Amino acid sequence: MTPLENVRWFEEEAKPHEASLKSYLRNLFPSLPDVDDYVQESYVRLIQAKEKGRISYVKAFLFTTARNAALDFFRRRKIVSIEGVADLEAFQVVEDSPSVPETVCRQQELDMLAEAVDALPDRCRKVLKLRLLYGMSQKAIAAELKISPHTVKAQLAKGMRRCADYFDERGVITARQTSGKEN
Repeated sequence: MTPLENVRWFEEEAKPHEASLKSYLRNLFPSLPDVDDYVQESYVRLIQAKEKGRISYVKAFLFTTARNAALDFFRRRKIVSIEGVADLEAFQVVEDSPSVPETVCRQQELDMLAEAVDALPDRCRKVLKLRLLYGMSQKAIAAELKISPHTVKAQLAKGMRRCADYFDERGVITARQTSGKEN
């Protein structure tokens, strides 16, 4: 793509989500400083992922990236000032129900997970659904599908790996996030 095409793509695909992304971050993390910084960080990661050809759902990518960046901020900031805790009446009560942007983001992630599972080979898909949707044990799955427990274990690992790759290819999560390591 030419630089002009990249600018046009950004203006059409990413920029329209800026207001709802800021609102999402403010609602989800009321004490997050400089929301604009996290939006910009999301844009940077979006452009980097796009250059690698890994973006299918721009909005889902932006919201997930911004949420993860904000969570990283709070994980790093573990020391709480005693002075800040002294005025408990000043704390705002945060409603537990998810906001509209968060609900939309979650639904997009669920839709993508369904697509990832549907893209699996037949036996792998059956094993994964029986384990994750119906909570069946590996032994019960083996009996149901008339395969060995070792095959069930291998198919579960294969299915989870392929689902993680599916998300990674679309820039929603990275292989590092799925292995528990921070970026």
